[in-house]
Amino acid sequence: MADPVVDFRSDTLTTPSPAMREAMASAVVGDDVFDEDPTIHELQAEVAAMFGHEAALFAPSGTMANQIALQLAVPRGDELLCDAAAHIVSDEIGAAAALSGLSTRTWPAVGADVDVAVVESMVRPEGFVAVPTRAIAVEQTHNRGGGGVIPLSALQDLRSVADRYGVHLHCDGARIWHAHVADGVPLATYGALFDTLSVCLSKGLGAPVGSLVVGSAERIAAARKLRKRLGGGMRQAGILAAAGLYALRHNIGRLADDHARARRLAEALAPAGVVDPDRIRTNIVPLDLTKAGLDGPAFAAAARERGILTSVLGPRLVRLVTHLDQTDEGIAHAEAVLPALLS
Repeated sequence: MADPVVDFRSDTLTTPSPAMREAMASAVVGDDVFDEDPTIHELQAEVAAMFGHEAALFAPSGTMANQIALQLAVPRGDELLCDAAAHIVSDEIGAAAALSGLSTRTWPAVGADVDVAVVESMVRPEGFVAVPTRAIAVEQTHNRGGGGVIPLSALQDLRSVADRYGVHLHCDGARIWHAHVADGVPLATYGALFDTLSVCLSKGLGAPVGSLVVGSAERIAAARKLRKRLGGGMRQAGILAAAGLYALRHNIGRLADDHARARRLAEALAPAGVVDPDRIRTNIVPLDLTKAGLDGPAFAAAARERGILTSVLGPRLVRLVTHLDQTDEGIAHAEAVLPALLS
């Protein structure tokens, strides 16, 4: 009998459940470019309320949501600070520079272990020569930082820095739901710390598409124009919004299952020296193959032959991501197969 296929490449690979499809099929829709889709309105209002903000705007992707937020915060040619492995500079195909004309400066990639003093030391005020810092962005949870959760205290300190220097604070909150479940911090508490957030419905929550920009009513009114300029104005998008509403109402609490399965994988692989289970807080398990006999592509190829799909993020870095379409049987298969590849 062939090995089962267990897909750890990303939590974006889930497919809508029958109940989610039913919600999509029965959605009441209108033309969202005319701001007349009632299900879009419902989704936007619900997400804004979850984070304690005045408004939200549905966008087709997390990249678009991030880029809208950055355009709201940083005039062309001015500066954004973020970490060197942040999604907005590492995984959005240079959008901040190409589309928004932003100057970016980064602190060393430390995942969720943000040193607020280092960030503060980098803030540059308005000056004759220097490019002024207009915004700071952080990622919660941190994708390339192994799903790490930035502590609430660090975010509160960053808020103080932003207030002290009059700069915008943005959260790339694609997986902020995972941080909320892992640390128990209310979403409204996170929301109160940021001027804008982007939040994703297709990473972990099981929706097929969609993210939202969250902020003040004034900012979101401006965001609507930016979304149209970027090609994100959609028509009867309530079909997609219905999937997002279902995801928010049914799939946040169950993220704890994904976290537990990720920890199981990390514990199974820890004896090979490729991961520290104590650092696995959410649903991402990074494997550092520096001391292993296989490099990233070779490990991924060997795993694929045994029915396990992984993501190669670097010559010696592989990522495993747990999600709602996996089963305990699939995790058990991975626990049996993957450590043997490293022995």
